[in-house]
Amino acid sequence: MRYNRTQLNTNAMRLRLILIVLFSLAIGSVMAQSKNKKKGNANAVKQKNKQGPNSFEPFSTKEFNEGQENIKRKKSQKGKKSPSLNQTFDAKVEEFEKRLIANAKKYKKMERAMKKPQYSDPSYFGHKRKPKIRKVGKRKFCKECGIVH
Repeated sequence: MRYNRTQLNTNAMRLRLILIVLFSLAIGSVMAQSKNKKKGNANAVKQKNKQGPNSFEPFSTKEFNEGQENIKRKKSQKGKKSPSLNQTFDAKVEEFEKRLIANAKKYKKMERAMKKPQYSDPSYFGHKRKPKIRKVGKRKFCKECGIVH
């Protein structure tokens, strides 16, 4: 039996339509199942929040705060005032200047250390002390610098 083009096109269209309907039904059932899971998760979260805030959920809920309403809070003293913006800015500037001085001192110390022959003399090959130059038959492979000397 031979089919002409129009019959093949209509058969293909019917097949596509059937696949689309089946696919949408499958998605609908999956979505319905996921809604049920979300409701279960919401109940679990409520039970966890009754225990109080923790590192995973730092914000407390009403249920947890209801028990803490009776706790008395200390009143702030009238004489204490927070430092003004200029005072905090001045403190930050002083800290910055101290860090600059400390860093300059550290870099000078490092520069003095680099003048030692261990770092400045190329014959040291990265050793702390200058390696011995042995006779040709007694030379050893150095694990530190990878040279035979």
